Order: sequence, then C-alpha cells, then structure tokens
Amino acid sequence: MKGSSLKYLTHEGFRNIWVNRLMSLASVTVLLACLVIIGVGAMAYFNINALLDKVEAQNVVMVYVTKGSDDLTTSTVGLELQKLSNIETCEFIPKEDALKEQIEELGGDSAIFEGLTENPLPDAYRVTLKDLSQFSQTVSQIKGIANVDSVRENSDLASKLMSVRHAVTIVSVGLVVMLFLVALFIIANTIRITMFSRKLEINIMKAVGATNWFIRWPFLIEGVLIGIISSVISLLALWGLYELAAVSFKDVLDALGFALVPFRSYALQIFGVFAGIGVFTGGFGSMISMSKYLKEQGSVVSNE
Repeated sequence: MKGSSLKYLTHEGFRNIWVNRLMSLASVTVLLACLVIIGVGAMAYFNINALLDKVEAQNVVMVYVTKGSDDLTTSTVGLELQKLSNIETCEFIPKEDALKEQIEELGGDSAIFEGLTENPLPDAYRVTLKDLSQFSQTVSQIKGIANVDSVRENSDLASKLMSVRHAVTIVSVGLVVMLFLVALFIIANTIRITMFSRKLEINIMKAVGATNWFIRWPFLIEGVLIGIISSVISLLALWGLYELAAVSFKDVLDALGFALVPFRSYALQIFGVFAGIGVFTGGFGSMISMSKYLKEQGSVVSNE
C-alpha cells in the first residue's frame, strides 16, 4: 500500500468516527462500561491487597533469647536474624520494656508482679516477614539460630492470609478475562452492524477494484480510535467514581482504621491496561468483523 493511499485511508478512518457518530458512540459506551467494571475490579484488588499487607505486618513472630544471655550473645542473635533473606524487619525488645508493657496491659491485675526481685522475662526480637508463603521455612531457620530459646508465631493466620490473597488474585484475573471477552464480542458485533449500514459504500469500493486491505484499513483505524477514546474516558470516569467512593465511605473506613489506596499511584498502570484492551479490542474486533463480513458477502478478492 502506497504512502498516499495509507494517508488517505487513515484520514477516512478518522472521518468515519464523525460520519457514523451514533454507532461510534454506541461502541464507545459499550467499551466504556466494560473498562470501568474492569477498573473497579482492579482497584478493589489493589485495596484488598493493601489491607492484607496491613494484616500481614501485624502477624509478627516473637523470638525470645535464652534467659540469662549477655549483651553480646543477644546482639549476635539479632545479627543472625537480619541475615535471613525473608526477614523484613527485626526490632529488639529489651526485657525491661517488655515487663513495663506487660504491667501496663494488665492494669489492676499487675499486682502479681509486685515483690519480684528479678525480671522474669527474656530479651526478645519482634520480627516481620517479607513473604508469608515461606512462613514455616523461615520459622524453622529462626529456631535453628543458637541461643534462641523459643518462638511465638501464628502459622494458622499466615496460612489463611495466603489463601485469601490467592483467592482474590484468581477472582480478579477471572473477572478481567471475562469482561475482556465480553467487550471483544460486543465491539466486534457493533462494528459489524456499522458495516452492514455501510454496505453500499463497501460494495462500490469493491466494484471499482479496491483490495481487501484498502477496505479494511479505515475500519481498523476507526476501531483503534474507538479504543483510545474509550480508554481515556474510562480512566476519567473511574477516577471520579473512586474519589466519590473515598469521600462517601470515609467515616466508615476511618472507623475501621483503613484508608483507600490513592488512585494516582495506579493511574498510569490502569491507563496502560485500558489503552491496551481498548486498542486491541477495537482493532482486532474490526478486523474480525470485516473479514467475516467480506466472506459472507462473497467479496474477498485475492489481491490482498
């Protein structure tokens, strides 16, 4: 295809958006709805992940140093803990601070500590993990460190958190794939309807010897433009809905001690996904519909 022809056909694709604005509006609306639903699912996934991260951060492992260990031995235990690859943070808890915290928590029942001449609590380290899927392995490594007396951990909670995260990931991916296929199907059929409405125009082009690609190119450009327009509008619509939800549920979220993740942090990622889905759906949908239409009309020629 010559450069002049390509330029002309591209211009025709742009022109067709306006000439067939009602059908273009229908295509944009359908794709907009699908993309916004995908975006809502994505933001729900990001927020659930943030909530799980917050819960995971509270699922700490307490490592108690052997009672009576000197300062050097206690420091060595801390250094060994920090060497483990799956350790996120390692905070030293002196036995004096632990006793003070215990007395404050007991309140009126703290009288049981009166008369003690020696602190019964050992020095400890509060440890958080990077990857809960390696929870059991990491706990075993901690127990293998010299002068570690005992470890307090909650393996059941770690297992449940991993199960929830896995389920959320599967549901989110499934939702995106399902809506993508729905959008592809609807856009392809919408563009096919557009082609039937322009049957006379296509037949005239075939009658004067236009190749299949000469006919397909404006529809391809039209489909890609519909995808780009839909992705931009979808991002703005999703952003507005998300900010509205953040304001509407602010009191409830504050009471739960949780804040929604900022939309700006994911705006570029979401726009990239929207643009990819929109362009592919519009362009590929146009190609599928055009090829099927030409075959049904018996208009396919050999000079591609």
